[in-house]
Amino acid sequence: MSEPILAVRDLVKRFPVGRSGIFGAPRQFVEAVAGVSFDLQPSQSLGLVGESGCGKSTTARAIAGLLQPTSGSVRLGGAELVGLSRRQMLPHRRRMQMVFQDPYASLDPRQSVESILTEPLTIHRIGRPRDRRLRALELLEDVGLSPKHLSRYPHEFSGGQRQRIGIARALALEPDVILLDEPVSALDVSIQAQVLNLLIDLQARYGQSYLFIAHDLAVVRHLCQRVAVMYLGRVVEIADRETLFSSPQHPYTRALLSAVPEPDPHLERTRQRIVLGGDVPSPMHPPTGCAFHPRCPDVARVPDGRCARERPLLLPLADPGRGPASRACHLPHEPPARGGLGAHGPGPGAVSSAP
Repeated sequence: MSEPILAVRDLVKRFPVGRSGIFGAPRQFVEAVAGVSFDLQPSQSLGLVGESGCGKSTTARAIAGLLQPTSGSVRLGGAELVGLSRRQMLPHRRRMQMVFQDPYASLDPRQSVESILTEPLTIHRIGRPRDRRLRALELLEDVGLSPKHLSRYPHEFSGGQRQRIGIARALALEPDVILLDEPVSALDVSIQAQVLNLLIDLQARYGQSYLFIAHDLAVVRHLCQRVAVMYLGRVVEIADRETLFSSPQHPYTRALLSAVPEPDPHLERTRQRIVLGGDVPSPMHPPTGCAFHPRCPDVARVPDGRCARERPLLLPLADPGRGPASRACHLPHEPPARGGLGAHGPGPGAVSSAP
């Protein structure tokens, strides 16, 4: 495997909660991201999935430098980004851009489309005004919009068109990595398909890598070659798409896949659902040991209460003939058989652990 374009190691982000007085020290911390590690290869799409509040968006913002990580390492093309000042970070921003979830809030309503698309070029002092305008026209063509849209303002567009403008803005500097924070979750299903197909076409044309954050496993399976599953700020499983969907190795991943409707009515009626008990623990008071153990249906299979005492490490799994995979779990690993849970692929629907 080639050198990763983006390497994240032990990324941690804590937020202070409550202070003793106006200028006092924080009383507590919320650990939104608790030691996330993964690699993103050139021209690859990596899906980051999990329940709402598990830290997916915070991870992306910490990688992009929109939030300062508490600790850890983020290396883009071999260059360390954590700890850089805004001035030092500027040249690296050309190589990594972000598309946000809400197409209505991510565009400045006072700027025209031309201003939105040329602003990154102006900040990085790329080209002359005429060259920037030509580049904006090229970007509109790339995302399927008309040149006549260049003088319009965001309120004149639909949600799908606004997200296309957001994607065009991310492409303006020809980045190596694009962080996509649930870019289709606010769109209608038919528009979602158009935007997803646009992202696939753009990646095939320009070869950028995607970190794709979503809670819809059907969307992730359509777009991503590899998938990382997060729970309470930690990555609990990473595998290639077919391995994860056919033979998930972590109990939480199995529960996520079992919650997604099957398109085949017969399979939907006969398959067994995994319903998790209790609620997601508070990140202010995470459980000791494995964060998932209070809700895990397999916790009794691990002797000596190890799940409650010892945090499992994300370790590689060796299965002949299968892609590289890792899992953070104390359960003994059994080489999976083909055709396991999710072998037919999830149908449309959001990830949920509700019955």
